[in-house]
Amino acid sequence: MKLQLTQDSTIPIHTAAEYLPDETVRIHKIDKALPDENTYLKIRGIAFHNGVIEVDVCGRLLPDAPDYARGFIGIVFRANASDSEFESFYIRPTNGRDCDDPVRRAHGCQYFSYPGYTFSYFREFGITEYEGQVDSIALNQWSHLRAEIKDDTGVFYVDGKKVLAVEGFKHGPDSRGSVGLYVDIGTNGFFKNLTVDCMD
Repeated sequence: MKLQLTQDSTIPIHTAAEYLPDETVRIHKIDKALPDENTYLKIRGIAFHNGVIEVDVCGRLLPDAPDYARGFIGIVFRANASDSEFESFYIRPTNGRDCDDPVRRAHGCQYFSYPGYTFSYFREFGITEYEGQVDSIALNQWSHLRAEIKDDTGVFYVDGKKVLAVEGFKHGPDSRGSVGLYVDIGTNGFFKNLTVDCMD
């Protein structure tokens, strides 16, 4: 089901949103200083458990973006009512096609689970299975994300290519909640063509 991204159909969670005439929404993070926080545009009226989420995204950098900004942009799913727990998948456009650093290229996408299992937690403990390489992405370029979610597993695609598979979502196989459009530090994020197909 394709969803309209309008002021009436969404709730900004620590983000500012601008709704553009071509059915694109622009989102950037506010009120939060740390990475991997609950900064997303929440879609009203969805209780998502299993199914497929697809959206087109374009990550750009804000003028005041710090030097470690990567254009972080992606999705949130199974967000609880208080926005204090969710699962997420995002890409780092600067670590894609135009990146010459093989270490950074290996970190083109990321799964994380808020609040406990963030990027910094995975790095601190040397956990690498929640990241993957994405050769097609770049700043200022549209990419297509697809997430196939079933119980405690997820398979994630970017531009039609499988880039990451996750087994064992941190909030368990039975969690259910909202879908959201995620941005992080320094990102000027653009989203369009959101579809959510709930399987149960």
